Amino acid sequence: MANVRPIWAHLSLILCNIVWACDYPFYNLVLGRYISPMAMVSASLVIAALWSLTPLLWEKSEKIDPADRLKIFGAAMLMGVARKLCMMFGLANTSPIDGSIISTSTPLIVLFLSAIVGVERLSKTKTIGLLLGMVGAIAIIVSSNHSSHESSSVEGNLLILTSACVSAAYMVWFKKLVGKYRITTLLRWIYCASAIVMLPIGAHDIWTTDFAAMDTKIILASLFVLIVPTYIPNLLLNYSLRVVAPTVTSIYAYIQPVVAIALAVAMGLDRPHLDTLLFAVIIFVGVGFVVKGGKTQNAT
Repeated sequence: MANVRPIWAHLSLILCNIVWACDYPFYNLVLGRYISPMAMVSASLVIAALWSLTPLLWEKSEKIDPADRLKIFGAAMLMGVARKLCMMFGLANTSPIDGSIISTSTPLIVLFLSAIVGVERLSKTKTIGLLLGMVGAIAIIVSSNHSSHESSSVEGNLLILTSACVSAAYMVWFKKLVGKYRITTLLRWIYCASAIVMLPIGAHDIWTTDFAAMDTKIILASLFVLIVPTYIPNLLLNYSLRVVAPTVTSIYAYIQPVVAIALAVAMGLDRPHLDTLLFAVIIFVGVGFVVKGGKTQNAT
């Protein structure tokens, strides 16, 4: 069984990153045009909270240590509220290609935060990778000011980068908490707390959404991003965090731009720019150095 669990963890990471990759073009299709970012965040968190209650049909409720309740609430505000808000407002103001590529800076931010809290050491190779990755991400953000990047914006790209920072913080600071309780228990607390916080704020935006203006394609895209990407992929992510290191977990984010770019181009929502792809290569090379540095460090 010990040999099976890591395999399932890695398969879970592949699947949740493919689902998240679909977010970028689908969110870009509906956000701002048909559904406001605030309405999307609030509604998706309510649906995720309902999803999180379903395991109670076949499992007993697990008691949470009172000392951990504030930590879980902090996790809810990070992963449930802050990440979702930054992601939704970011994608409403930038292109799906830029958004998916900038999100791949998550492994580099995980490394940086892990070094700060003493989980990992910054070797020379890792430092080079970290600097390369940050240069690539910053270059994409700055280049969005160019006239040829009409569907991108600096503000949107900065919000996507902030979302990546929040994801990295969750992976590093809450890894021990993830291993202490059942995944279903942890997500139930996170999403119910997030929904309680966000619903009063976003209720007006949900109520005033013009559903009559949506055609079948928009309705299907909206249903997908409301129902699928929040609870299920995070269930898989938290499962993987039990057996896989945060840095390794975050590496799988590099599946996302490949799938997202293919979908965005196929749907006619965006077109790849040569400079953006070049900066993406710089980020990928940076992560390559980080992975290489990790293997060298483990070997010594």
